[in-house]
Amino acid sequence: MRTQVAIIGAGPAGLMLGRLLDLNGIDNVILERKSADYVLGRIRAGVLEQGSVDLMERAQVAQRLHSEGLVHHGTDLSFDGDHLRIDFTGLVGRSVTVYGQTEVTRDLMDARQGETIYEADNVELHDLDGKPWVSWVKDGVTHRLDCDYIAGCDGYHGVSRASVPAEALTTFERIYPFGWLGVLVDQPPVAHELIYAHHARGFALCSQRSMTRSRYYVQVPLEEKVENWSDERFWDELRRRLSAETAEALQTGPSIEKSIAPLRSFVAEPLRFGALFLAGDAAHIVPPTGAKGLNLAMSDVGMLADAFIELYGERSKVGIDLYSAKALSRIWKAERFSWWMTSLLHTFPENGPFGRRIQRAEFDYLAGSRAAQQVLAENYVGLPN
Repeated sequence: MRTQVAIIGAGPAGLMLGRLLDLNGIDNVILERKSADYVLGRIRAGVLEQGSVDLMERAQVAQRLHSEGLVHHGTDLSFDGDHLRIDFTGLVGRSVTVYGQTEVTRDLMDARQGETIYEADNVELHDLDGKPWVSWVKDGVTHRLDCDYIAGCDGYHGVSRASVPAEALTTFERIYPFGWLGVLVDQPPVAHELIYAHHARGFALCSQRSMTRSRYYVQVPLEEKVENWSDERFWDELRRRLSAETAEALQTGPSIEKSIAPLRSFVAEPLRFGALFLAGDAAHIVPPTGAKGLNLAMSDVGMLADAFIELYGERSKVGIDLYSAKALSRIWKAERFSWWMTSLLHTFPENGPFGRRIQRAEFDYLAGSRAAQQVLAENYVGLPN
């Protein structure tokens, strides 16, 4: 087999890149080690920046997003029960849309025109400095795909970044000493917009997937086990961390999914090694506090698609040569914002009473400064590429 661009990973990043290349007549093949059902079963983020919405429109897959997505014009921050609404539209004239990553993936799967090979085992990348090719095993048979370029969209644990010699990459990482215990429940959300809550017992988030499905999180120690948390224990703990009026309005029910996600910040540089380009979680991880993970992946592949379109349409390598530096500039700004949100809203026992008073001062400053609120809003709704 031969193609122009081999895409590793059929998550939203890989599928979006494939869709944009399809629409511009650039041949591509997507390889995914899991089944299509497994990919669709992943429970992930659900807040789309305006730039991600624009990319869905460009990919001609935004019909369901516009009919089912929930446009949010602001968000609510809470500190020990004191509330502050950040008015995105009033402050910066933009908004975000709540639309689950699973639905983004489904829309892109349904629109897929090129070939996607699921359950591709033992994927290996070869000759990245020469004439690249990819091998994999399916149903006991080894296959080969020759290509011009490879796009590594296969996540943090994927083969793409692991195929780059260690000496060719510089990595930056921070592991946080806690995770998010998340519960998905078929109940209406407790509020029309997301609530980010800081409490002495730990962070909490009231999120949503639709008007009838809600997603809630509480901060837990990194070593915590999900089996230690009954639904009753989770709801009791969540109520403790919310203001009295929010806790009273909360509608609970049996969880339909419960998991713990560790928090980390991670960046690999550069994003290109010969014919291989890294995008999405293969290149970077952000704490979920700022809702940046999926949006950064969409930004990456939007830039990468433009670079390939320029390459094959205009025979210019300027786009692919600048991709790494351009993408990393936006990535580090998103890393900073996600770190800041995480630092403000979570408890860090090692920082002691002084650290918590600094957090309170930061919240009070934010509450009293329109300029500070504009900075938060500008970053949350998404910086330009």
